Amino acid sequence: MSEQSISNELKSMNLRFATLGKALPQAMGAFRNLMSEASKSATLSTKVKELMALAIAVHKGCGDCILFHVSNAKSHGASREELAETLAVAIEMGGGPAAVYAGKALAAYDALTNDK
Repeated sequence: MSEQSISNELKSMNLRFATLGKALPQAMGAFRNLMSEASKSATLSTKVKELMALAIAVHKGCGDCILFHVSNAKSHGASREELAETLAVAIEMGGGPAAVYAGKALAAYDALTNDK
């Protein structure tokens, strides 16, 4: 995965999300508020919450969710090592399918940081 392809995938996901927001303004507005409230730094930092969300996204096999939460975790200071530990937990809980998506998550992180 290249940084450009990851960037393009994130842009496409955000456009789809915005289109859905226009079609369902109340529901998507409520969802945006939930996302904002749930990810606020409190007892747990936003970085930790994004890593938790990433583990769930990997377990569920949601490619767009993985990209979104990898990007957010990175922007909140998550290191490659922290991301890798998070992925280990996701694999523990999700087995083989989670391992496939964990590989995609790590590739996305590497593409976003040019840390290959």
